[in-house]
Amino acid sequence: MDAIFAAENIGAGYGDAIIIQDISIHVAEGEIVAIVGPNGSGKSTLIKSFLGFARLFQGSVFYQGKDITGVASDRVVSLGIGYVPQINNIFPNLTIAENLDMGAYHRKGKASIKSAMEEVYDMFHELKERKKSLAGNLSGGERQMLAIARAMMAQPEVLLLDEPLASLSPKPASVILSKMESIRENGTAIVIVEQNVKKVLSISNRGYVLVNGTCAMEGDAESLFAEESSKQRYLGLEAKKD
Repeated sequence: MDAIFAAENIGAGYGDAIIIQDISIHVAEGEIVAIVGPNGSGKSTLIKSFLGFARLFQGSVFYQGKDITGVASDRVVSLGIGYVPQINNIFPNLTIAENLDMGAYHRKGKASIKSAMEEVYDMFHELKERKKSLAGNLSGGERQMLAIARAMMAQPEVLLLDEPLASLSPKPASVILSKMESIRENGTAIVIVEQNVKKVLSISNRGYVLVNGTCAMEGDAESLFAEESSKQRYLGLEAKKD
């Protein structure tokens, strides 16, 4: 399958500090691709470099075959790429419905926004039941759900998620993962940066393992699990005992 989103030979960091070097990834339509690895490996820096939130020293970013390297982040969103940061990803003083409205600022026409809202509420019915509640009163899992739902209001073709399961207990984490699978089923490609390797690879088609700012491994999710020598060294998973 052709890639709907790709990044080639990325070198990025902050200020004059280079955090990641020579990393390439691609994602096809309807795929979930995980970016995993130890703490400090550069996972979040990589995803931020796609949108200009980290300094890009080298490399190129492509969307639907077009070079979007250096395009302003708001323009990237309008092109069809959604982004959910790890923190500060909702407006706590606004209601759930108002947060979703904020996610539709690129859409034109009340009918279009209403249609998008109905689609989002169909997928995130938990939010519809509390749409008049202040976002600041939501639990951690509900906040993350709202952040993802707000990004989906723009009906992106590609969704970038930075640590969506961070600090979540197993039950809400499982709910978030099921929502991601539903989003994939609707045709949206997803790139997930995540610390919870086992959970994220369980729903992913493919994965990239970053170590010390470079890509140490890549492949389909099953093959990454099958590499016994990599489990403890790169993924923090316990290797199978004979």
